[in-house]
Amino acid sequence: MNIGFDGKRAANNLTGLGNYSRSLIAHLAKHFPQNQYFVYSPKVKDHPQIRLFKETPKVHLKLPESKGLFWRSLGIKTQLQKDRLALYHGLSHELPIGIHKTGIPSIVTIHDLIFIRFPQYYGFIDRLIYKFKTKYACKHANRIIAISERTKQDIIELYNIAANKIEVIYQSCDDSFKLPATEALQEQVKKNYTLPDQYILNVGTIEQRKNLLTLIKALKNVNSDYKLVVIGKKTGYFTLVENEIELLGLKDRVLFLQHVPFTDLPAIYQLATAFIYPSLYEGFGIPIIEALYCKVPVVAARGSCLEEAGGESSLYIAPEDDKALAQAINKILDNPELQMEMKEKGSAYVQKFNNEDISAQLMQLYLKTLHNIRTIRK
Repeated sequence: MNIGFDGKRAANNLTGLGNYSRSLIAHLAKHFPQNQYFVYSPKVKDHPQIRLFKETPKVHLKLPESKGLFWRSLGIKTQLQKDRLALYHGLSHELPIGIHKTGIPSIVTIHDLIFIRFPQYYGFIDRLIYKFKTKYACKHANRIIAISERTKQDIIELYNIAANKIEVIYQSCDDSFKLPATEALQEQVKKNYTLPDQYILNVGTIEQRKNLLTLIKALKNVNSDYKLVVIGKKTGYFTLVENEIELLGLKDRVLFLQHVPFTDLPAIYQLATAFIYPSLYEGFGIPIIEALYCKVPVVAARGSCLEEAGGESSLYIAPEDDKALAQAINKILDNPELQMEMKEKGSAYVQKFNNEDISAQLMQLYLKTLHNIRTIRK
């Protein structure tokens, strides 16, 4: 059968939703090659990651056949019908307007509703657009995929959607994190970025919600033999972080890295002693999955979905309790036996997020959705 996807992120975004979209489609094509996978995008970024994705067997990248500013929202429907889709999957919060009138069944993935939970982090216009798109998609999709139980509960509570319309299907991460980097590659990466011999790691956009400030405050009470490496795009929030580092005299203990090629990330993870993720709220927490696959102990914040990603073997603290965060980090750094235990249990736990199982869950949902619709139409 022909399955269609909103491919804007897959064809253009090199992080987050882009990685999720490419990985999901590529693994479906690998494990279920009897189908054709159509990826619709208004444009395509010229980048090695995107070019590699485009070469995936059974995957067909489709550009607009008609002009229009709102092609993804409106004009695309004619193209979907022409391609005789059995089903359309909106991978990131939205569906074409009126798709329910085309006869093409649809599924939408909702990653989070953070813009409602934490409206202060978003502009007014952005909030209006996000709310319209997500609410419309949840109302008109035949089924909804939530990427965590936390996101499912948010959809039920904030949009009054019936629980039986929502399926929780977790995410995985790129397969490169699941293989140990060679010693030669680790040495080269360490040299390229001037990485310290011992460090703890944080990965994510440097913005208020990610809560790096609490980690900086905790760092002054963390074993001084260890430095902090931060990988992420800087926003205006970085000024607060920079001021706190200066105030606490930690300039020599923090290394910021930007524009790190995706291919170098697994080695940087694997060289870390611990991964720290004190984010205030997430839809799931892919960096935690990446860390666990790299066999790195994790400390994260309670209160959203990070416990779902990290499992029982990771450590959790209240999001803004820098003293508790420092204690949790030191507990790992000062205890090699605990490190080994967390690596082993974390590695075992994260296998539940492997791509083969997730692909099977997705295909089962696709087929179940089609079966239910055919039954109703009879």
